[in-house]
Order: sequence, then C-alpha cells, then structure tokens
Amino acid sequence: MAAPLDLDSLDGLDEFATVRQLEYLEAVRKFASIRKASTALGVNKSAISKSIESVRLRAARSLPVLHDYTQKVPSGFAIRGVSQYIGKDGKVNGQWVKTSREDEKDQEAIKAAYEAMADDLPRLNPVAAPKNAHADLCNLYVMTDCHVGMLAWHKENLGEDWDLSIAERTLSGCFEQMVMTAQPARTAVIAQLGDWLHQDGILPVTPSSGHILDSDGRFSKVVSASLRILRRMIDCALTRHEKIYLLMAEGNHDISSSIWLRVMFQALYENEPRVEMIGSELPYYVHQHGETMLAFHHGHLKKNDHLPLLFAAQFPKIWGNTTKRYVHTGHRHHVEEKEHSGITVVQHPTLASRDAYASRGGWISDRQATATTYHSRRGKVATVTVTPEMLDA
Repeated sequence: MAAPLDLDSLDGLDEFATVRQLEYLEAVRKFASIRKASTALGVNKSAISKSIESVRLRAARSLPVLHDYTQKVPSGFAIRGVSQYIGKDGKVNGQWVKTSREDEKDQEAIKAAYEAMADDLPRLNPVAAPKNAHADLCNLYVMTDCHVGMLAWHKENLGEDWDLSIAERTLSGCFEQMVMTAQPARTAVIAQLGDWLHQDGILPVTPSSGHILDSDGRFSKVVSASLRILRRMIDCALTRHEKIYLLMAEGNHDISSSIWLRVMFQALYENEPRVEMIGSELPYYVHQHGETMLAFHHGHLKKNDHLPLLFAAQFPKIWGNTTKRYVHTGHRHHVEEKEHSGITVVQHPTLASRDAYASRGGWISDRQATATTYHSRRGKVATVTVTPEMLDA
C-alpha cells in the first residue's frame, strides 16, 4: 500500500517548476491526492508523480545542504566548502561558498531538465493503422551519422555540399523511399543510431574532445530542422506499419542531445500506442522480433569485434530466446559486415557528405541507407538500399 501523500513536502517547490508542473502541484495540493488530481486534469497519474519528482530533484540540486547556509548552488554544481565571516557578536556576517562541477551527475540533471520541459509538450493524437501487413515481418530502417547541422563545401568534398536544407531534403526523401519500397511488414524499427546532430549544444565542438566543427547556423535552427525530419520519418512509417519501435541512440557527437531526443519523442507520441520507445540508460540497445534479435550500438565505445560477447552478456535472456541475431552499428561511415559465432555485426554508412575533417583525412565512402526486412524465425530476408542520387532521378 502506498504511503500517504505528505503535502508539506511540496512546500518551496513552486519556484523550480515549469508552468505545467506548477499546475500539477496546485492540483495535488487542492485535492490532497495525486490520483484525484490526475482525474481532474485528465492526465496519467504516473506523469504527475514523475513530474513532481523532477521538480524535487531540481530543487534538491539548487538548495543548500547545510542548515545555516544562505546561498543557493547552481544546478550541476556541488558544495566543496564554505567559509564564514563571524563577527564579535558571534553572528555570521558573510559567507564564501566554494563549488565544483558534479560531472558524474551531469547526465542525471540534464535528463531531469528535459523531462520537465517535455511536460509542456503537446501530445499527438493516434492515427489509424494500415492493413494487409505481414505479421512475421519487421522492417529495420537505419539512419546513422546524419550530422544534421554540419556544413560541407563542395570545393573540398568531391563536389558535395551539406547544410541544413540539404540535410532535410536528403534525409526525409531517402527515408520515404525506403519505407515505400520495403516489404509490407506489420512492425518496423526506426533506428536512429547516433550522431544525428553534428554538435551537442550552442558551441560547435565535439562534447568529449572539444574539436571545432563546421556548423551551419545557430543551434536553435539545427534543433528545429532535426525535429521536423524525425517527425516526418515517424509519420511516414505510421502509414505503412501497424507498430513502430523508435530508437534514439547516443553518439559521440550528441551525447546530451540523445537524452532530450528520447524524452521529447516519448512525450510527443505518449498518446499514440503504435509508437514505442526503445529505451536504455546505457548506449547498448536491443529489440526482439520473435526468434530474431536486433541489437544496436553507435560504435564509439566498443569495437565491432567486441560487440557479440558484450550483447550476449548484457542481454542473456534475449540471446537465449533467439536463433537469428544481428548487431547494427555506425560511427565509421562505411559498410562492413562480419559473421561471428551466433551473431552478425553490420556496420552502416551515412547519407551525409564528408566535412572538411573527413576530406582532409582522405576518408571516402559511398553514401547510402538500408532498410532490412527480418522474419520472426528466419532472420534477414530482404534489403532495400537508397542513395541521395535517387532523389535527383
């Protein structure tokens, strides 16, 4: 039996809440019950509970941890020490607060912030499912290393440009080509395998090494374009498949952005039972289709030869319940496929053109994307490959 709600525990949370979260807090106080508040607002009970916990976390990371400490600490920082100036009367006349970054908790704070923002997102209404799809088939659409927001110049790149408008036209068009020419499968997996965004924030640098990147436009424009493309991809797939499994994988270019992408699309399609997120706090993901195992990793943390044993250890039950197994990776921008004992590792290329860094390094590969059809018992049974040139034709 759940513990009774302590209304006093909600005191002081308002200043840390978004507009939507404030509405939740006021309703819970009014009805003295999360269940009654959810009924009154027409919102799922768990959504209100998670939202309040998100506010509590933000407040806890901002408020003092010492009873006589009068300053607030910015989110993402921890108290390293406090120096106090005490007068002759024994009272504290001033304080010097020393803080440090809490790197190990940064991702937790970022996720909480994104979940708070997602509370205010509108939810999309469900649409009718298509008919006459094959129940045993699952189409896998892989989009990896798309680098939305990258800027490439044709004079240093074999005649190929890349910017936001080209990315939107190319990625949307090629995905629609895959969907319309692939097998009529009842289910589909949209595997956005990481490095969807070229940069991970306002500054055009890689998040880990800080290498300067060639960027097209402000980050807000990059985000807007990337969301339009992803929405268009999902809506297109819904016209052909009864059930969509959506993966927003972590890449080395978009470690933080992969979090808000997962949170945002989970919220957007919350009312659409035909869209389900493939979630994991680790950058290793799996989907089981009958006796077929589909595993995913961007490729930035583990080499391809290490992935079979890792997925066998990470997901032993799914491994044991399947007979056909495949790992899909990206990161290296070229095709490679190798069969191991019990599993095949498939490395996918990219639809994006090369940037100056890749051009100067002499890395050349064909630009393409592949839709693979898997049978629930027989594994891979068909493929469809698309290229940017097909759009021109």
